[in-house]
Amino acid sequence: MHPHLRRRTELKFQTRASLQPVDVLFLALPHGQTSREIDQLQSLAPTIVDLSADFRLRDPSQYPTWYGWEHPKPTLLGDFTYALPELHRDELRKADRFAAGGCLATAAILALYPLTRAGVVDRSMPIVIEGKTGSSAGGAEAGPASHHPHRSGEMRSFAPTSHRHTAEIIQELGLSSPNGHGPSIAFSATAVEAVRGILTTAHVFLNDDLDEKALWKIYRAAYADEPFMRIVKESQGIHRYPNPKILSGTNYCDVGFERDPHSRRVVVMSALDNLMKGAAGQAVQAVNVRFGWDERTGLEFSGLYPI
Repeated sequence: MHPHLRRRTELKFQTRASLQPVDVLFLALPHGQTSREIDQLQSLAPTIVDLSADFRLRDPSQYPTWYGWEHPKPTLLGDFTYALPELHRDELRKADRFAAGGCLATAAILALYPLTRAGVVDRSMPIVIEGKTGSSAGGAEAGPASHHPHRSGEMRSFAPTSHRHTAEIIQELGLSSPNGHGPSIAFSATAVEAVRGILTTAHVFLNDDLDEKALWKIYRAAYADEPFMRIVKESQGIHRYPNPKILSGTNYCDVGFERDPHSRRVVVMSALDNLMKGAAGQAVQAVNVRFGWDERTGLEFSGLYPI
């Protein structure tokens, strides 16, 4: 199943029925399955990390809207902490239930979090986000969308509206309010010919005429001490802005921005590996935080270039 791990581990797959109690249980089940089996799963480990969408949203009424099903365990939603250390590090240190974010949502949230945290977003204007993603973000199951003759050489819009990760972006950036006021999120997703990687491009309008220097200060204040966040904004060269290709296999999220000189628009870009910072790497980092280990433990691969 994982040929690159030859002679690195003797771990073997087991049947679900043969699972024994453990300290930490990572769940990579299909959406909707964890919540149906959570009672049994909780009996196997005091700490659970779920990589599905089952416990990402705090409001149970959002599941019929975005996923098309009623949540079977709505009372447990408040027990799960969204597993992004950049936003929830203090909560993760005390948590025993983790919900890893969606890969596209993670990229968008990390791109925009410094701006929403600083309160500089014009809340009367929509935030428009385009996410481009490789084939592995669709999971391991084969289908027409992953068939080589369809995927090769293709750039295909598959969710121009109503992508499920929109709900996570709104929730984690604090853009919803009881009275319904706040900037709307207009999110679109496009499939591109790549195996790994996500690139998001977000268009944000500011409530003040901030210059590039002020934006640098906002992003540094949010991410200067973050081990896996990098601000990428060079003055020249082909890698002036975030590029998912150079992040393959790493837990980094690169973020860059460009101030539009003709309006109060900022274009914010972010890149990550959807299987690492967008999934497994995020989960491992959250567990490292929970147990007081160095957050970089097991996640220090810096990537390869060129590949």
